Amino acid sequence: MVSPVADTAVSPAPAAPAAAAAPPGARTIDQLLAQARTRLDRLTPAQAFAAFSHGAVLVDIRPEAQRAREGGIPGALIVERNVLEWRFDPASDARLPWVDGYDHQVIVFCSEGYTSSLAAAALQDLGLARATDLDGGFLAWAAVGLPTCSSDSAGRAC
Repeated sequence: MVSPVADTAVSPAPAAPAAAAAPPGARTIDQLLAQARTRLDRLTPAQAFAAFSHGAVLVDIRPEAQRAREGGIPGALIVERNVLEWRFDPASDARLPWVDGYDHQVIVFCSEGYTSSLAAAALQDLGLARATDLDGGFLAWAAVGLPTCSSDSAGRAC
C-alpha cells in the first residue's frame, strides 16, 4: 500500500483483537455503576453544599493533575481514590485520625460523578451507610456557581 502523503510503503493497521467472552458472573462497568447508584442517595450540588455547610465531609478523590487543571472546593478533604477505603475504614491502621466510627456523612466527588459513585458504594460496603456522592461531580458544582478555588491552589487543600 502506498501512502497518499508520501511515496513510501505503509503497512496496513493490524486488525483489532476480537473481544473475549466474559467469564461467568462478569459485569460491565455500566452494570457496576448502575448497581452502585441504586444504593446511593446522590446529592445535587445545592444539596451537597447544604450538607457540607452543616458538617458533612466533602471528599475530593480526583488525582492531583485533575485538581490542578479544574480547580477545587474550599474546605474539601483531599483523599485520592487509590487510598480512600484505607482512610475511611474505622478498623484500618491507615485511617484518618478522626474516623473512629461508622456514622460520618461522607460526600465523595470526582470530576463528573462517575468514579465517585463507585467510591461511595465502596465506603458503604465498609459500613459507612451515610456515604454518597455529588451528582455531576466538581464540574456540576462549579457550573452552578458554588464556591471553588483556582487551579493554582487546587493541587492541595484550598
